[in-house]
Amino acid sequence: MQTQSKIVDLPEFNVVIFSFLLNFIWEMWQIPFFMAIPNGTHWAGVVACTQATFGDAAISIVAFWCVAAFAKSRRWIIKPSPSQIGSFVMVGVVITIAFEAIATVLLDRWSYSPSMPTLPILGTGLLPVLQWILLPPLTIWFVRRQLT
Repeated sequence: MQTQSKIVDLPEFNVVIFSFLLNFIWEMWQIPFFMAIPNGTHWAGVVACTQATFGDAAISIVAFWCVAAFAKSRRWIIKPSPSQIGSFVMVGVVITIAFEAIATVLLDRWSYSPSMPTLPILGTGLLPVLQWILLPPLTIWFVRRQLT
């Protein structure tokens, strides 16, 4: 039983859990803004959103570790400075813009519906970028509540 309590005390574990939960809701909400998913089966949408959410959780943990490397502490998330919060957000935004470009342009893995607002010049969907501006601070808030 003691091993279990140690796992839940790890900042990384909490980042992954809360990031997964928040991002899954976001992924499901933004389904109408992507092509094919709104016309597919319900299960296909759930599977696609779950896969995307695993990617979101991975981006969150990479962003967490980037900030931890600069902070020289994995516990930075307990009392994050504004620059640490901003760095956490920005790492996610940069990775998201890169992944969206690779997926939509180079690999043609998915495409946006006409209702998806996009960023000028980049063509990246606005909703995936907003996801990485709005959800990381919420993730930090939940993790802090859990660990303190």
